[in-house]
Amino acid sequence: MAPLSGFRVALLVSFSVFLTVVLGFGLPALLNASMRVVGLPETSVTECIVVLYALFVLYVATPRIPRGVVEVKGKAVFITGCDCGFGHALAKHLHKLGFTVFAACFLKDKGGEGAKELEEFHSDRMKVFQLDVCSDEQVNQVAEYIKDNLEDSEKGLWAVVNNAGVSTFGEVEFSSMETYKQVSEVNLWGTIRVTKAVLPLIRRAKGRIVNLSSMYGRMGNAMSSSYCVSKYGVEVFSDCLRYEMKSWGVKVSIVEPGNFSAATSILTRDNVASMANKLWNEAPPLVKEDYGKARFEQLMAVIRSLCNSGNKNLAPVVDDITDALVSKRPYTRYSPMEPHWWIRMQMMTHVPAAVSDFLYY
Repeated sequence: MAPLSGFRVALLVSFSVFLTVVLGFGLPALLNASMRVVGLPETSVTECIVVLYALFVLYVATPRIPRGVVEVKGKAVFITGCDCGFGHALAKHLHKLGFTVFAACFLKDKGGEGAKELEEFHSDRMKVFQLDVCSDEQVNQVAEYIKDNLEDSEKGLWAVVNNAGVSTFGEVEFSSMETYKQVSEVNLWGTIRVTKAVLPLIRRAKGRIVNLSSMYGRMGNAMSSSYCVSKYGVEVFSDCLRYEMKSWGVKVSIVEPGNFSAATSILTRDNVASMANKLWNEAPPLVKEDYGKARFEQLMAVIRSLCNSGNKNLAPVVDDITDALVSKRPYTRYSPMEPHWWIRMQMMTHVPAAVSDFLYY
């Protein structure tokens, strides 16, 4: 997890204490009855609950434990999606730390402002180039470019950060097959395509692979199925790759950001309006008839309410990616998100679906 703010620590500790009290007085009464049936001591139930939640409090409130730092000098990192958002901020941050940064920008050839800003560094450690992660040809060309421009190609490439991604929304019946394909082509197949292209260089360096997933790679969400499908795929691809790369000394980490709409401007009222019009105009007549325009507009109002919501600071995500790159023992998963999203993700992934469905849907 990202370094916790004082507010987040206080909120999560309060939540854990509340659950401790509730479970400490309520659940033991039920469990003790079961314990008597099997002949176990009644006191063990309460003690176990208190100990478990004391450990939870310590886990939440304790700062990240130092796990050693690798030498940055001479190491290169390849980042996709550097036009804006996480990728752009990360490229500047890693350059400041001393890394050689290979910054891939989708809009470089179209005069994108993000690419121009990175080029203005005029540094031999900031190499900016065009890349569409959906293009086999461009990805292979970039892999060759990186190999030819490494300080020592025999030592390999220290890391790749698969950050390039797109987002969309829409209920299943309003989402075309083309939408599902387009979102996965960038978020999932783009991640796989880029990783495979540079994996030999990463193996030589015994380096790092960091894949940007999402909290929606761990839990589903209404009106987000095409995005969730792509991010679930990133999660399982990363897990499989981690198992395979362990014997090579390569570390694979997943970063699962929460809601950073305000920080990334991934949702604005203008693009929500444009996408909403497209969803309605392209929906089958029967779907329009059954849902009705009024219901559809209510759903779009929910999406508009998310514009400029969430975390306004990119730092938690950039810090977690950086930790995955420089720590000698990086975590498998990082979850930079607001407290209520972190709690929701735990509920959605650790309690019976009947309970989490009742709470959130």
